Amino acid sequence: MKSNAFREKVFVIVKKIPEGKTLTYGEVARLAGNARAARAVGAVLHTNYDPTIPCHRVIYKSGNLGGYNRGTRKKRTILLKEGYFER
Repeated sequence: MKSNAFREKVFVIVKKIPEGKTLTYGEVARLAGNARAARAVGAVLHTNYDPTIPCHRVIYKSGNLGGYNRGTRKKRTILLKEGYFER
């Protein structure tokens, strides 16, 4: 079970990712204070339905998109629209 403090830190960090940019699950975990909690970041983001928290901007370190609670196709579509793949 993720602590509310960790959960809130994750949401604050993800909210600051600018359009067209991404962070990895591991980077978010490190910034939230637990570098070994990349899977926990994924679990936290899977519960996010707040449109002001752009969880689609968090990807695997391999560059694969990873999961998204609205579907991977939707995640890719949003990132394309934001210009992420144009770099």
